[in-house]
Amino acid sequence: MCICLKPIIFKEILMRLLPNINIMFSRLLFILLPVVLLFNTALAQKQQYKVAIVAFYNCENFYDTTNNPAVNDDEFTPEGEKRYNSAIYLDKVGKLASVISKIGTDINHLSNTDGPAFIGVAEIENDTVLNDLVHHPLLQKRHYQFVHYDSKDVRGVDVAFIYNPKYFTVESSKPLFVALPGGSKESRYTRDVLLVKGKMDGETIYVMVNHWPSRLGGEERSAPARAAAAAVCKTQMDEIYQKDPTAKVIIMGDLNDDPISPSITKVLKAKAKAEDVHAGELFNPWVDLYKRGIGTLAYQDAWGLFDQIMISYPWLDKKQDGFFYYQPFIFNREFMVENTGHFKGYPMRTWDGNSYRGGYSDHFPTYLVMLKRVK
Repeated sequence: MCICLKPIIFKEILMRLLPNINIMFSRLLFILLPVVLLFNTALAQKQQYKVAIVAFYNCENFYDTTNNPAVNDDEFTPEGEKRYNSAIYLDKVGKLASVISKIGTDINHLSNTDGPAFIGVAEIENDTVLNDLVHHPLLQKRHYQFVHYDSKDVRGVDVAFIYNPKYFTVESSKPLFVALPGGSKESRYTRDVLLVKGKMDGETIYVMVNHWPSRLGGEERSAPARAAAAAVCKTQMDEIYQKDPTAKVIIMGDLNDDPISPSITKVLKAKAKAEDVHAGELFNPWVDLYKRGIGTLAYQDAWGLFDQIMISYPWLDKKQDGFFYYQPFIFNREFMVENTGHFKGYPMRTWDGNSYRGGYSDHFPTYLVMLKRVK
């Protein structure tokens, strides 16, 4: 997709600055103005940009209805506590598709009807749900493909990478195992980190999709588990930079930590200000939003911003020939917000206990806009 920025028109500005000019000068200005405007037009030709939307979405318990004896998915079956049947499942698929179909398509001056070039997703059970999602009528024209590996998570939920082959080509991928420190969680296993290497408009991009261990059992007790997941990402990023110091890396996911948490500031060493980032380091564009009380999920009437997308130093050069970072967004349209009950104002969730609320997810998706000059 391409966009263009409108040139500045000088006539109104000049007239506002010169409200009391005399008639003679007005006539002179009338003669000179076409020349000024012609010169301005020559200098300020519309700059066109290619647009790439990079997104992440926690899909909240996106299970199929089939019981898998290898994982703890019993409640998400027709016989389970939630009475999770085909009608509920198909409605869930449609709700998620409706959100993904709109991400990044309505940003002021940007024209981007194709939505995300790629989107990382969390809390998906298997290939079945991914297939049904990308082939939904709202998404099928984009011909999305995906990368997914089963992890050892006890709940059977994983992360995945969905991409539009029109904009992104996968070259390689692999799961990165996260070893949990003893005592940090009841379970021995968590979700793997998914590493994908590919090309976006000819540029090599590395993406790590994450769903770090939850705060269940207490934030302090479980913090080492999230630090372990962060360390896996940091080690992988350092290995990439040893081979290519100019590599473009993206770390995204539901981190179950906020932008100011130690797992991000001390383990990943992500910086809140772009001007403080150096080669080999990460920029976290979500800190300012978080400090302003804006988030992607809510708990006990407090907003958290767990769903983050961080980028490496090479994305920050706005004079480069390749894609550069432009702006972060939380996709939180009105139709996705709960309008009644004790969760009013929160993301409209799929479940309220064992009752099907019919919402979208208990998380809002996030995305970054990347731009590339068209020459």
